[in-house]
Amino acid sequence: QVQLVESGGGLVQAGGSLRLSCATSGLTFSEYSMGWFRQAPGKEREFVAVISRRIGSTIYADSVKGRFTISRDNAKNTVYLQMNSLKPEDTALYYCAARRNTWPSENNSHYDYWGQGTQVTVSS
Repeated sequence: QVQLVESGGGLVQAGGSLRLSCATSGLTFSEYSMGWFRQAPGKEREFVAVISRRIGSTIYADSVKGRFTISRDNAKNTVYLQMNSLKPEDTALYYCAARRNTWPSENNSHYDYWGQGTQVTVSS
């Protein structure tokens, strides 16, 4: 049974930092590209960042470029999202997702497995 479990969310003031983790089990982690998405109340789920499965190439949404960093530890079957200089508009439920494909994707319909999400709230 595949499981993706996010952690590290919380309440932080604008300008602060958080590090999200997504621990996976039940899949061969190194064969999956891993993405982070977020969904704010009343809005559609949107792409945040993705890291490829082999060479670790990354893609970021323009709204987080330069502030967020995605990384992975294949030995720990875990993907991370370091979030710095947080803004109130970053407030959302953050999900990690796994895609069994070489090529990273920004399209949430391309992902095979999803976690339950972790809440990030940024106060002004």
